[in-house]
Amino acid sequence: MLIDSHCHLNDLDLYPMADSLLEEAQAHGVRKVLVPGYDRDSSLRAIALAERFVDVYAAVGFHPQDAENVTDRDFDDLAAWCRHEKVVAVGEIGLDYHYDHVPSDVQQAVFARQIALAKRMRKPIIIHDREAHQDVLETLRATDAGEIGGVLHCFSGSVEMMRDAVSLNFYIGLGGPVTFKNAKKPVEVAGAVPADRLLVETDAPWLAPMPHRGKTNKPAYVRLIAEHIAALRGVTFDEFAAQTTANAHALFGLGVR
Repeated sequence: MLIDSHCHLNDLDLYPMADSLLEEAQAHGVRKVLVPGYDRDSSLRAIALAERFVDVYAAVGFHPQDAENVTDRDFDDLAAWCRHEKVVAVGEIGLDYHYDHVPSDVQQAVFARQIALAKRMRKPIIIHDREAHQDVLETLRATDAGEIGGVLHCFSGSVEMMRDAVSLNFYIGLGGPVTFKNAKKPVEVAGAVPADRLLVETDAPWLAPMPHRGKTNKPAYVRLIAEHIAALRGVTFDEFAAQTTANAHALFGLGVR
């Protein structure tokens, strides 16, 4: 059994095919899927998928590249969505300095406000961090986000940053990039992260693992990622699958099934 801890079945390219994609994933041993939102519409689609499929769960939140558009009404609705029985986290939220579309101070303010909301609602957070490693860690410390914990998804930082994140009560999510031929930091992190702090994900439809790099990613491919990381860590696939499944349950709950 595997859990895809970050899969955008709510993306408009995947949403119409959710039935077939989930059926294929089940055939590859992927039992449960967590679908994070990144704006209003995608959060609502994540909830709709969770209502429709027993083994799909939702997270809701506003991506840093949407930070300038977030209103007080959005925060009110975010709190309401968090009360849904299958919404298990706030995310994906965070900081993205790759593009210069949204000022960093605006991103930081919305990130911190969503963390505060998550703490009130007692939900863990799913963090998007792109070229903003130090500011992400500083925000987590300043907001005492370790009180609720969460995951740094699609982790791209160093082993040292991983250790800092784990010390703050966060998990590390690894996906397709760990399989890339030029991967260095993800491979180092994959070998060093504590077993009880590791999650596996696809981030579908993006970042498909080898040998599908450059193509549309899908939840079934989490098995390829899991097999690759298990080999890097020198453990059996079954051991790795059991551990990462237990980790996802520990962080997100995901029902009793």
